[in-house]
Amino acid sequence: MNRATRRGPRPLPLHLATSWIVLTSSLAALPLARLGSLSWSAGLAPAGASLEQALGAAEPEAVAHALTAEVRRRLGAVLAGIDAYRHHPYRRRVRDPAPLWREGTTLLRDYGPGAGAPVLFVPSLINRGYILDLESDRSLLRYLSARGLRPFLVDWGAPAEAEQGFTLTDYVVGRLEGALDAVRRATGRPPAVVGYCMGGLLALALAQRRAADIAGLALLATPWDFHADAPAHIRLFGAPPFAAFLRLSPVLPVDLLQSLLASLDPNLVPNKLRAFARLDPASSEAQAFVALEDWLNDGVDLAGPVAEECMIGWYGENRPEQGRWRIAGAAVAPERYGGPTLIVVPARDRIVPPASAEALARRMPHALVHRPLAGHIGMMVGRNAEAVLWRPLADWLEGVLVAP
Repeated sequence: MNRATRRGPRPLPLHLATSWIVLTSSLAALPLARLGSLSWSAGLAPAGASLEQALGAAEPEAVAHALTAEVRRRLGAVLAGIDAYRHHPYRRRVRDPAPLWREGTTLLRDYGPGAGAPVLFVPSLINRGYILDLESDRSLLRYLSARGLRPFLVDWGAPAEAEQGFTLTDYVVGRLEGALDAVRRATGRPPAVVGYCMGGLLALALAQRRAADIAGLALLATPWDFHADAPAHIRLFGAPPFAAFLRLSPVLPVDLLQSLLASLDPNLVPNKLRAFARLDPASSEAQAFVALEDWLNDGVDLAGPVAEECMIGWYGENRPEQGRWRIAGAAVAPERYGGPTLIVVPARDRIVPPASAEALARRMPHALVHRPLAGHIGMMVGRNAEAVLWRPLADWLEGVLVAP
């Protein structure tokens, strides 16, 4: 069996450095804690005072030795998790359907059956669309196909030279409308359009422009108010030096993008790697972890102008919520689309805070809102994905597309 080393978790130097800095900072803080010189937040003050009292009563060398041993143990667990992941034998086995249509690096994949009512899926430009078709038994698209619907998946691909100067308008007006036209030619009828995460914003813009050509719109974990429940440093993306930084390259490299997103929760990757190190490599849990990590580490670069629109315009300046995000010169306004709409707001989403997606629901009061008890990715490929998302989405799509 192929045991070739993976490149991830990406960016590996960042995750190693984060683990080292976070854990070794405990050693640096120990003398300050003994002297009672640390400042504690109000919520931690009682526990901090108790800790300082205990440290003052303990033998200093014993405490230092125990702390050093614990730091080594945790660092070792992170390294063990990295090694186990990089050498795990799992490889994705499902085969992507042949493209029905293509333009540049953008493909349209047809999941059949031929007589099924069409559904056009729009994923993020950053992460590859096969999260909707991760494995044969963890595939929303194959589930919908088995239900008699005909899913089509936009596969954006990595930006080649022609796409490196693209804006979001180029992707919506050019590539996405081209994919919609291809679906209409292939099926002879308007499809429902389903957007996931960033893809939901693109799907919304498409629906506003081509409302007569779609049968309904579903927005899954789609952000709108980018400052709702977001860390304060998100707004730094709107600072002028950041724009200059983005223009250093024709694309925003995926590793740099992952580094920026990792700043939202620096401990997330080290913590899950330590947990993975404790799993039996042959277990279904370990295989599911590796399948998902392979997808997360398979992201693509972002065209430079798109990176500016997203990182500065969305995250930094919150233009969608302010009515200042435009496609082909027209402001994207959710209330302008009046067709059947489903908005899915995962209650445990840590990538798109529920408050951000709820802002979109408020702008579309006619929409049906589904709030599954799941996370951003868990609702798509988790063990309860069929119950919390696949089935409700299929029922809604059948009501829009199939019911008389």
